[in-house]
Amino acid sequence: MLSIIQAAGWPIWPLFLCSVVALALIVERLYHLREPMVAPAKLLDEVIGVTRSSLPSSDVVNKLADNSVLGGVLAAGLRAVSAEPRIAEPALRQVFENAGRAAVHQLERYLNTLGTIAAAAPLLGLFGTVVGMIEIFGSQAPGASGTGNPQMLAHGISVALYNTAFGLMIAIPSLMFYRYFRGRVDAFQLAMELAAERMVPHLMRFAVRAQNA
Repeated sequence: MLSIIQAAGWPIWPLFLCSVVALALIVERLYHLREPMVAPAKLLDEVIGVTRSSLPSSDVVNKLADNSVLGGVLAAGLRAVSAEPRIAEPALRQVFENAGRAAVHQLERYLNTLGTIAAAAPLLGLFGTVVGMIEIFGSQAPGASGTGNPQMLAHGISVALYNTAFGLMIAIPSLMFYRYFRGRVDAFQLAMELAAERMVPHLMRFAVRAQNA
């Protein structure tokens, strides 16, 4: 590996840095975009079951918020109804919408950075290729003996080819994971929207009771 870096020349160092950052972001997102941490399958049914007859205490709501991203969205609705028993349905929907926006923003963290690396890596590889071509043309300049420099020619070719290949090696998996993570975020966003749609009429039962009391 060290010999490849030496052969590729200094333009490979930005690419190497991009590869380290991209790998760290991929591992971080793979961990935080797991279903148990975002939207556990049975969480909504459990919340509806617990709140079937009455609203839970603040301690239970806080535990729900810490459970997962979806739990935080559902907890926002529960807190809104507890704080304002006469809340109107549009206001409750707005509470869920705001909580959902914040949740999606949290899920999209670092995705723009990963997408930028996927787009910039080929350009950095192309930059290394240009540097290598400059060295190739420089090696063909007449020397003291009237001939080109074969060693500089070989080094220029190495710089050009290694940087192009390394840029593509970074860009392709980064783009694939970026698309994968975008799909995961979209799926989780849909799940949270459907959960909010089920929770609104369920929580409005308590608001109606308060209005009729």
